[in-house]
Amino acid sequence: MPPVVRFAPSPTGYIHIGNIRTALLNWCVAKRDGGQFILRYDDTDTARSRQEYADAIRQDLIWLGMVPDLELRQSDRLPLYDAATAALRAAGRLYPCYETEEELDRRRALQKARGLPPVYDRAALRLTDVQKAALEAEGRRPHWRFLLNHRRVEWEDGVRGPAHIDTSSLSDPVLVRADGSYLYTLTSVIDDIDLGVTHIVRGEDHVTNTAVQIEIFESLGGKVPVFAHHNLLTTLSGEGLSKRTGALSIRSLREDGFEPMAVSSLALLTGTSEAVRPVASLEELAKLVDLSRISRAPARFDPAEIQVLNARLLHETPYAAVAERLAALGVGGGETFWQVVRSNIVKLAETKGWWDVVTGPVASDVEDATFLSRAAAVLPPGPWDETTWSTWTDAVKVETGAKGKALFMPLRQALTGLDHGPELKGLLPLIGREQVLARLKG
Repeated sequence: MPPVVRFAPSPTGYIHIGNIRTALLNWCVAKRDGGQFILRYDDTDTARSRQEYADAIRQDLIWLGMVPDLELRQSDRLPLYDAATAALRAAGRLYPCYETEEELDRRRALQKARGLPPVYDRAALRLTDVQKAALEAEGRRPHWRFLLNHRRVEWEDGVRGPAHIDTSSLSDPVLVRADGSYLYTLTSVIDDIDLGVTHIVRGEDHVTNTAVQIEIFESLGGKVPVFAHHNLLTTLSGEGLSKRTGALSIRSLREDGFEPMAVSSLALLTGTSEAVRPVASLEELAKLVDLSRISRAPARFDPAEIQVLNARLLHETPYAAVAERLAALGVGGGETFWQVVRSNIVKLAETKGWWDVVTGPVASDVEDATFLSRAAAVLPPGPWDETTWSTWTDAVKVETGAKGKALFMPLRQALTGLDHGPELKGLLPLIGREQVLARLKG
């Protein structure tokens, strides 16, 4: 069957390049084999979830080219969770607990002092109905834990290979808070069953959750998906990325003028066996994805690399792919101009500066007016093409005796106001003979 995957961010901040790594891996797994890519907002945390973040997530995905096949939010699916929770209670897999957080902290501290693992001791299972009634009379409301089977849970991980966790080493997880709200561990499984998710590709920080969720899948009669846990992107110093800090958010990278495929290429290829390089399309990127060849080590992300990738991508981009965007920037010159300047830009917006150089005026300090006057005297007649620059500079060399930097730099500074830039054999015909003469005269 074609794979069904989901990207399930919490709309509690702007997603960063590490989140997009997960989204891209899911998209590639689905689209490479004609599958479905679902965007699901895990927004049951009503205190922190905000609509503006949900809107931003969708905008980021579409900017990168990952248009969801289906979009939904958990806050609209509460009846589904209510029904599944009732089934788990009826089956004896969900049981009420009345301990406060302070009581649990003291119990864990005592276990550590005795050299024991800080695992919940299932004391709530020993409560009688009378004791439960007494606790509720005090005003306590229970949170609900899932009763693990305390067994070795095994799965074949798409990235890590054979994996297992003995759930006897884990506390029975809280799935329903005392206020009745649901935790991700439960709602995610219920949604995955309902939506027919076949592959769950997510960060390795969720590995421990997998054993718990496999038991929940089985207790609800759902088919267990294929799990794959990829390595995480970190900063160069090894720190994890966080939505709370806003570091390397997709929103900021877009606003800074980076190309979506430069962002996608770097986010996906970093920390894999593939060389990090600019890839022209998501479809081409999907062909490179092999989950089994993702490194187990954290992938350190160097923000400086995105500058290099962005430049390399633009240097290889054909004019037709940017024509409309250039027009929106007010840049003319057509394909000829693009071919001349693209190897000298890091971001597309920089083309506006080079178009201003072509159309003028430019400001330059004329240090040797005599040299420029003599250069003007031997300026070739029109029409001009890419051979004109060589013809002209040969004539100037004969006329003035200048050569090398002493020949080329004064001409470049006079014509462009800069000491660097695209090859003048390409710029000269675009500037035109009339403007060249005017600039040589200062």
